Amino acid sequence: MLYYLFEYLESQFGLPGASVFQFITFRAAAAFILSILISAIYGKRIIGFLQRQQVGESIRDLGLEGQVQKAGTPTMGGIIIILATLIPAILLAKLDNIYIILLIITTLWMGLIGFVDDYIKVFKKDKGGLSGKFKVIGQVGLGVIVGSMLYFNDGVTIKEQLPKEQQVVNKDGRKIVFGEAHKSTKTTVPFFKNNELDYSKAFSFLGEGYEKYGWIVFIFITVFIVTGVSNGANLTDGIDGLAAGSSAIIVITLAIFAWVSGNIIFADYLDVMYIPDSGEMTVFILAFAGSLVGFLWYNTYPAQVFMGDTGSLTIGGIIAVIAIAIRKELLLPILAGIFVVENLSVIMQVSWFKFTKKKYGEGRRIFRMAPLHHHYQKLSYHESKIVVRFWIVGILLAVFAIVTLKLR
Repeated sequence: MLYYLFEYLESQFGLPGASVFQFITFRAAAAFILSILISAIYGKRIIGFLQRQQVGESIRDLGLEGQVQKAGTPTMGGIIIILATLIPAILLAKLDNIYIILLIITTLWMGLIGFVDDYIKVFKKDKGGLSGKFKVIGQVGLGVIVGSMLYFNDGVTIKEQLPKEQQVVNKDGRKIVFGEAHKSTKTTVPFFKNNELDYSKAFSFLGEGYEKYGWIVFIFITVFIVTGVSNGANLTDGIDGLAAGSSAIIVITLAIFAWVSGNIIFADYLDVMYIPDSGEMTVFILAFAGSLVGFLWYNTYPAQVFMGDTGSLTIGGIIAVIAIAIRKELLLPILAGIFVVENLSVIMQVSWFKFTKKKYGEGRRIFRMAPLHHHYQKLSYHESKIVVRFWIVGILLAVFAIVTLKLR
C-alpha cells in the first residue's frame, strides 16, 4: 500500500525521497524492522490476551525434564507470527505481484488450519486436535492451488540464458544475456553444471507434445513439498525456540535466493535461473523472518508462549511455497535439513517399532524418543543446549546451500 502511495506522490508532486520505495532492498529492510517491532511490542499484548482467555498448553507426561512446568503456557502464539508478517507485507510489498498474492494466501490458509487444530485442542479439550486426514486435505488443497497458479498464471515465467554467440548489445549499450520470458516447468538441481531439471520430461515417453502434461508432475511435486515441509516444521516445534530459530535461518537464506533470482544482473553473474518479478518476494520473506526473530523474544527458554500448530504449519507452508516459486525446492533437503531429520526420525522410529513388534512380538526403538530433539532430552541434554546446537547445524546447512550457487 505504501509503495503505491509514494509512487503516486512522486509522479504527481515530485515528493523528495519518495523514489526510495521503488527499491526492493529498502522496502525489504523496512519490512524486517517493522515486523520485529510488531512481534516484539504487540506480542506481549497478544500473550496477555491468550492468558486471559486461558489458552494454555496441555502437556502430556512423556517423562521429559522440565515438561510439567510448561503446562498452562499460552499457545496459539503463531498469531503473532502471522500478524507481524502480513501487516508489513501488505504495507510495503506490491500487492499485484503474483508471488506476493500466493504467499498471503499460503499464510492465511495454513494459519487457519493450524488455528482450528489448536482451537480443538484448547477449547474442546481434545488432545488429538484436528483429524490428521483433514490436515492432509488442507495441505494438499493448498499444494494444488499453489501449483496451479504457478503453472497457469501468465505472471509466472522464467528467462533462460542465451548461448554466448546469441548474446548481443542493444541500442542502450546493455548486453542482452537472457532470452524472452516464457512458461516453464524447469527447476534448479544443486551441484550440477547444467543444473536444470524439466519436470515435464517425466512424460517424454508419450512422444511429441509431452510438455503439455508437465503441469501434472509440477502440481504433484508442489503438493508433496508443501505437505512434507509443513509437517516437518510441525514436528520440529517441540522445545522452546527450536522451530522459530531454525526457520528464521532457513527463511533469511531463501530471501537471498529470491533476491538473486529476481535480479537480472546477479542472476547473470551467478549463472542462475532468472525469474522476473520474483525479487518482490524478498519484501515478504524478510517480513516473515522479522516476525520469527521477534517471536523468539518470547519463545526462547523458558518460553512465555508457544506457537502451536497455528505457527508451525504456517511456517512450513510458507517455506515450501517460497522454495517452489524460486525453483529451489530440490535444495530443501539441505537447507531445511533440520526439518528433514526430524521427519525421518519419526518415520524410522514408527516403522522399526511396527516391524520389530510384528517379527519379535515386542516393539523396539532406534531412538530413545522421536522426534530427534526428544532423543537428546532423554540423554539428559538441557533443551537450551539442544536448541543452540540445532541452530548451529542449521547455519552450517544454510551456508552450504548458499555455496551451491557456485559449487557445481
